[in-house]
Amino acid sequence: MDSAERLLERIASGSSEAMADFYRQFESKVYAFALRKLNDPHGSADIVNEVMMAVWQGAGGFQANAKVSTWLLGITHNKVIDRIRKNVRNESEELSETMPDTDRTAAVDLVARAQDAERLSECMERLSQAHREVVHLAFFEDLTYGEIAEIVGCPEGTVKTRMLHAKQNLKRCLSRGL
Repeated sequence: MDSAERLLERIASGSSEAMADFYRQFESKVYAFALRKLNDPHGSADIVNEVMMAVWQGAGGFQANAKVSTWLLGITHNKVIDRIRKNVRNESEELSETMPDTDRTAAVDLVARAQDAERLSECMERLSQAHREVVHLAFFEDLTYGEIAEIVGCPEGTVKTRMLHAKQNLKRCLSRGL
């Protein structure tokens, strides 16, 4: 059992010391994830607190069939969505779940060759919220499509479709800058 799972067990039994250790271990990951989605440092800090409170209250509900980071980012995702719903109407784009993920290597190679981090950031910002989210979870959090689907609460096919569109948009945007 990894240390994060052990911390959750201790948190579930009421250990505030374990909660402090868990907070130190995961605070920056939760903050970075929330900041990428909200682009609001203060709101992201609030999300960290909300997520950690949810961990304190729900640590006993963690099931070891998922990674702790997947579970934690799922909570974060839900808190961010709640925040967005409170602040703005969120239009969602329906995507086909049957589109295959065929262009992975070419898009990854193009991103890897992009030497200008600012250009990549600019292209990422041009993506829709849903597309930016799956790219972040796949490439920056190193999660599988199944784990991403669990976090964002949609079928794996939808994640694949969003990733396909995101990679195509990134490829077009980055190729204009080369």
